[in-house]
Amino acid sequence: MTVRTPNATRRGFLMGSGALSFALLTTGGVAVLPSAAGAQPLLDGKVNAWVTITPDNRVTIKFGSAEMGQGVSTSLPMIVAEELDADWSRVTSEQVSTDPEGVYGNPMAGGILFAAGSSSIEGYFTYLRQAGAQARQILIQIAAAHWGVTAEEVTTRRGMLHHDPSGSSMTYGEVAALPDPAWPSGEMTDAVLKPRADWTIIGTDVGRLDIPAKTTGATEYSIDVDLPGMVHAALLLPPVEGETPTLNSDAAARAMDGVVDVIVLDHAVAVLARSFPAALAGCDALDVSWTETSPFRNANSADELIALAEAADDMSADAVVWESRGDDKVDFTGADVVTGSYTTEHVYHAQMEPLNAVASVDADGMGAEIWLGTQSQTASIMIAAAVLGTTPDRIRFHATQMGGAFGRRTVFAREQMRDALLLSRASGRPVKVVWTREDDVKNGWLRPATVHRLDAVLDAEGYPTALRHRVASPSIFQFAMPDRWNPETRRDLLVMEGAESSDYAFGTFQAEHVLVPRQSRLSAWRGIGWAPNCFARECFLDELAERAGSDPVSYRRRLLAASPRALAVLDAAVEMSDFGNAPEGRALGLAFAGYKKTLATGVAEVSYEDGRLRVHRFWAAIDPGIVIHPQAYRAQVEGGILFGLSSVLRERSTFSGGQIDQSNFYDYEPIRISEIPEMEVQFVDSGEPPSGGGEIGVPMTAPAIANAVRKLTGAAQRHLPFLARA
Repeated sequence: MTVRTPNATRRGFLMGSGALSFALLTTGGVAVLPSAAGAQPLLDGKVNAWVTITPDNRVTIKFGSAEMGQGVSTSLPMIVAEELDADWSRVTSEQVSTDPEGVYGNPMAGGILFAAGSSSIEGYFTYLRQAGAQARQILIQIAAAHWGVTAEEVTTRRGMLHHDPSGSSMTYGEVAALPDPAWPSGEMTDAVLKPRADWTIIGTDVGRLDIPAKTTGATEYSIDVDLPGMVHAALLLPPVEGETPTLNSDAAARAMDGVVDVIVLDHAVAVLARSFPAALAGCDALDVSWTETSPFRNANSADELIALAEAADDMSADAVVWESRGDDKVDFTGADVVTGSYTTEHVYHAQMEPLNAVASVDADGMGAEIWLGTQSQTASIMIAAAVLGTTPDRIRFHATQMGGAFGRRTVFAREQMRDALLLSRASGRPVKVVWTREDDVKNGWLRPATVHRLDAVLDAEGYPTALRHRVASPSIFQFAMPDRWNPETRRDLLVMEGAESSDYAFGTFQAEHVLVPRQSRLSAWRGIGWAPNCFARECFLDELAERAGSDPVSYRRRLLAASPRALAVLDAAVEMSDFGNAPEGRALGLAFAGYKKTLATGVAEVSYEDGRLRVHRFWAAIDPGIVIHPQAYRAQVEGGILFGLSSVLRERSTFSGGQIDQSNFYDYEPIRISEIPEMEVQFVDSGEPPSGGGEIGVPMTAPAIANAVRKLTGAAQRHLPFLARA
């Protein structure tokens, strides 16, 4: 691969701000960009300026993923800065809001702007290393030409260029200030990436770039946006999905101080007001009736769990094979077959920042400016264009940071943006739509309930020679992303991923998805399919180990013998926790889990205090490959553990008559601070390329706790949450 530089007529870069920018081409090469306002893209126009260096020696690094608290606004720029040899104290980062040239996107997500499923670091790692290294190479060549020396004689150290034989040196900012830089000409081969031994930024706990502004309150979320002439919108939403409103009277609402307008949409009634409290009060004063024809009026979560269990046990039910290894004609009906069934209930995302969006539609109704916290800028722009019946180039999009997302702010944030656009177009004003917590809980897009049936054919020693994992669940894809749903293959990775059990040597293995009709709105939740699937498998394996007269560690060690990385995290967790030696009155439970390429083992220490389950300590050994920012990664793992723990103790959404029964945090109750265990996270360095950290804490937690409870009480825990039953 080669790098082509612009021709001589396009090399001037000091017009305007005097910034020096580098663009990583979609082909992987790098071009030097003029920074003047109105400068045209180079080559075929598919370029992206990742690095900008100004004469005051500030380095700005752009990142394409969305910042939602996970720290990509630091970790992604760290990758570029490492290969650039930048001085981290001079680095700032900037989130990309739009990508008209299609070059900022995540390679793991088909090249769109998208952050979900722990894909940011894994997707961008190599790409951004190349961007930083090649930008550094260009700096070296410019400095070499300025000094009249060869590029091989120029070195870089922490934002400085040096020519040791002459003692000359320049900062990167001084290169940007050169009056007539000698640009590299012709073709330039790829820069050699730094060996890991030379890294000084990757793998260190540099200061997070987003924390100072969050600490002072300077960070702007979309809910903070305030525009001239803007009105606030509160919505009266349908009690049951799919119902439409009839406005009987809005006189009382319109008479309220601050209310500006009442607008009827086909799915809601909105009150526009000069303040959000006034809009809420106006909603309360509306007289609205709703159709009662929705098929979901008969939906009940208790009935759904029964139907899922029946579907999992019905061997004549149509099932989609997700994974198959070995003999596909194994008989799972013999006397040597052991069966276990496991259930997980619906859960709600409970992100702390209320769902919201701000939109200002153009006078012609065919364009708009939007402020939104979203996990996919690209998808949001496309949805906005579809709502207005226009083209993406008419959408001026501002991606903001988010106060939590966990899957709820991918394409699933489209409701607020859609309504902000419709209301702005109807009213001729900028509109901010905010959902209350009650709106969000009652209209949540939930992780589906699942029922798992596992069947194992055992050998004489009690080890499975064949294992089948049947998952009964509705499809997330079919509802939430119908454009990605293939009705012929019917493969839903958001439900089934993690059911592969690829690290285990079961001999014959089959995972299959028994699809049932949905009863509620559905979406991905932190840990996606890995969390329910690992819960069922790891609880089942612990029960099999006990049946075989083995211990959980020895049993898994034999089944994981062909996976050195799996054995490494298993052994590390055993050593960390002194597994098998629980304090008196307590028990330890263990679970091996994965999330894509990340492997982990978790150990929980539990007891019962005054009849309530208490998790005292949790140890996690993680092999995520290379860790970019250890502090942020640990925080992600710890957050995932707490998500898993909360789903064990209490979290669940239930519904009856098509309406979610919970409404706020008093009846949909996450864990409290007093319930947080001591946590210890240890990295096991395999040297593999980096993989995700945002999800891995969830899949290992519930089964580790369940296995500890079974050890303590003798009763298998096969239902999440433990203390709730439909």
